[in-house]
Amino acid sequence: MTDALSARDYFQAFDVLNVDGKKYGYYRLAALEERGLTKLAALPYSIRVLLEATLRNCDEFAVSKADVENLARWTPNDLGTLEVPFKPARVILQDFTGVPAVVDLAAMRSTMKRLGGDPKKINPLIPVDLVVDHSIQTDYFGSADSLQKNIDREFERNAERYSLLRWAQRSLDNFNAVPPSVGIIHQVNLEFLARVASTVSNDETKAAGLDGLVFPDSVVGTDSHTVMINGLGVLGWGVGGIEAEAVMLGQPYYMLAPQVVGFELKGSLKAGVTGTDLALTIVQILRKEGVVGKFVEYFGDGATSLPVADRAVLANMGPEYGATTGFFPIDEKTLDFLRETGRDAETVALVEAYSKAQGLFRSADAPTPNYTKVLTLDLATVEPSLAGPKRPQDRVPLSEMKSAFQKSLRAPISERGFALSEEEANKKVNVVWDGSDCPESPRLPKTGVDEIGQGAVVVASITSCTNTSAPRLMIAAGLLAKKAVERGLRPKSYVKTSFGPGSRVVVDYLKKADLMAPLETLGFNVVGYGCLTCIGNSGPLPEPVAKAVVDGDLVASAVLSGNRNFEGRVNPLVKANYLASPPLVVAFALAGTTNIDMTTEPLGVDQNGAPVMLADIFPSNEEIDAIAKDALDGEVYAANYRGVYDSNPLWNAIPTEESELFDWNSESTYVQEPPFLAEMTKEAEEPAAITGARALLVLGDSVTTDHISPAGAIKKDSPAGSFLLNSGVEFRDFNSYGSRRGNDRVMTRGTFANIRIRNLLAPGTEGGVTKFLGVSANDGPVESVYDAALKYRETKTPLVVLAGAEYGTGSSRDWAAKGTTLLGVRAVIASSFERIHRGNLVGMGVLPLEFVDGQTRESLGLTGTELFDIPSLSDDFEPRSEIEVVATSTDEATLGQKKTFKVRVRIDAKVELVYYKNGGVLQTVLRQLLTSK
Repeated sequence: MTDALSARDYFQAFDVLNVDGKKYGYYRLAALEERGLTKLAALPYSIRVLLEATLRNCDEFAVSKADVENLARWTPNDLGTLEVPFKPARVILQDFTGVPAVVDLAAMRSTMKRLGGDPKKINPLIPVDLVVDHSIQTDYFGSADSLQKNIDREFERNAERYSLLRWAQRSLDNFNAVPPSVGIIHQVNLEFLARVASTVSNDETKAAGLDGLVFPDSVVGTDSHTVMINGLGVLGWGVGGIEAEAVMLGQPYYMLAPQVVGFELKGSLKAGVTGTDLALTIVQILRKEGVVGKFVEYFGDGATSLPVADRAVLANMGPEYGATTGFFPIDEKTLDFLRETGRDAETVALVEAYSKAQGLFRSADAPTPNYTKVLTLDLATVEPSLAGPKRPQDRVPLSEMKSAFQKSLRAPISERGFALSEEEANKKVNVVWDGSDCPESPRLPKTGVDEIGQGAVVVASITSCTNTSAPRLMIAAGLLAKKAVERGLRPKSYVKTSFGPGSRVVVDYLKKADLMAPLETLGFNVVGYGCLTCIGNSGPLPEPVAKAVVDGDLVASAVLSGNRNFEGRVNPLVKANYLASPPLVVAFALAGTTNIDMTTEPLGVDQNGAPVMLADIFPSNEEIDAIAKDALDGEVYAANYRGVYDSNPLWNAIPTEESELFDWNSESTYVQEPPFLAEMTKEAEEPAAITGARALLVLGDSVTTDHISPAGAIKKDSPAGSFLLNSGVEFRDFNSYGSRRGNDRVMTRGTFANIRIRNLLAPGTEGGVTKFLGVSANDGPVESVYDAALKYRETKTPLVVLAGAEYGTGSSRDWAAKGTTLLGVRAVIASSFERIHRGNLVGMGVLPLEFVDGQTRESLGLTGTELFDIPSLSDDFEPRSEIEVVATSTDEATLGQKKTFKVRVRIDAKVELVYYKNGGVLQTVLRQLLTSK
């Protein structure tokens, strides 16, 4: 070993592993057990991965010996107070959340230059992959040329954004971009990018005569469903874009050592029950259990027998059940999957040898680690299910679908219902096809009338990484479609059908099995290789359908094989959204309604007039297995990923030059230099006390990042829409909020602009409006959140947001925090926070404050019309300490009365305190790099 390697080997853990004639250095976890610091067999496998990272990166600077020793002594009852500096192996981005990250890197280079530093210091120090998958929309559907038409529109809309990404690909070190039309980030990660065992070769390893250093693959990503990769034994999860950027720039990701919930899976699934049904069941169980901020680790004979594809479906839903991860350790099924997806023999051999040598391989007879708590599920009890209509944890057994939907129509809004009267619940309206041209699909009729009622399925989409990554699910959908076609069934004409595979591999094996043709016959033509419906890129409804839904004020439904169904996400006109397996998506397209019990009512009638039940056409496990055996092989995967970085001619043709600095265009409506860095100074100013603050919004429970920073369509009459129109952008070219995340002018105007958000300061309203309180609580108008924020800025009034439980759930979205701070919000006071969003608020200099002792806004009698005083943090402030907030009434009857209440400051780690005092994590890193040699 060289001096450079031995100088950091504080625990004499370095060793050499010989694999097929090659020598790899690695840091043995067993060395810590030999020193009496831990018992490896008792540690959950996910904790072992974290421990290896601290051991390998121990430098007595960013990672100390004490960090290693403390984590090695992890216990199941750890209360989550131990700070862990985690340095993952790599970072993964998608273009919605990746564009602002690249914008920030470009802005950091510009700021570094302006402040007299070296811009080339701003480079990823670890591998970064960006997969362009969130920008394509379903404008065209139901035809053979839908895919190409949608791709053409994608490049028309996104030329500026893609130019930025091509600049990054050519100008930044350690940065790769997978171009559009390859697949969804998490499926591409699962099938191609993930190595399971990572290696690095540098001057130090070469000097030691080694072929490289080997260590566990691990990843953080700017998409919350990064956790999908845990199904392959790769530890990873979603973080905010600003946190990801810090990791790229060499900073550890500081986290609290998690509690680990062991989830034992027993037995096997019954016939007709899918991996999706299992995932929705577990989401419901774990949401009820409460695993936010915890790791979940699966074990048991049921987990052992699950193939990686089904494991990935479970792992993908981690954000939906609230856990940081849903981890499956490396085992024989992992090795099988690597072979099945075309990884070379050398890679598989290294994964097996290293994971076994390091104690990261779970054999069938391995002892069960010590878990914080153990939950158990008998897989035989799982039944076919959907989830909805507004949250992924609200599972509905298929047999109860009709009654549950009817109940939701009448349930109050506070219980996630639609609050319809009996008359409204039974309303029927007509979709009138009046001979007008509907260019989006040749499937649409020219003339005629369709009667639809509440629950009419207007969107049916096989989409998202969650389910299209699992071949058996896709084959099941194809087989169901084939049987439906043979019986003469077709979807109702008002159903917008679409198929967005997670990778090109899916289409290849479906074609090989002769299953693409029946899907296309039912209108499930490929519309794009991207996130599409699941992210809100479902595209507009056909005009006659949209008119009927709007004029009739219908609760129209969407059924999608995705992982998210929050209000306003799938389509602005669709109020009820249900998650389902791919075969059930096809079934509901045929039925045309969610107001149906498919276990007792037919999907339709065949060409002979006979009723067709779901059970008649649902494929058996034997049928699925037979096709999977013939259609799947490693070469199908390997062929699709050869030369992948140069596989899109439109991408390759984007004119971009390598350069030190990005050439900002002041006229661009997609990419602008963000003000929070453009205005940065060399020295940080201590955050002052917040005095006389007004509430910008008062919100209830389960406010999502979609509510705070929507990703979908931009309304013409919204502040963002007005800005774009005034900038010369035609309405048809608005694109989505997600696509314009590189432009703060659009995104700040879009903050809190979700059409379904309900602000209690403006009761009876829905959408991004608030009451401007002004001097007293009663003298201001109800107006857009953005316009009110501008008025508060003119009077130099600081702002706060009041909220309930689970504030910031949903997708990882840094603009939910960036937009909040740019509106002038200094603090958010909530009952509880979702993990990623809480960290993002701190990373943007916004103070997250949590009610304590079971108190809530309601129990304290806070209306949001008060003036709020929040003290500055003392010099000796400790993370998670409590402070007192004073609320002074401005209501005429109680004018001047004060309420004092305690809150917990959700700055959870000392490094977060540094971020907050610097005004954000990017400012912290920049100031460090400015002074470093």
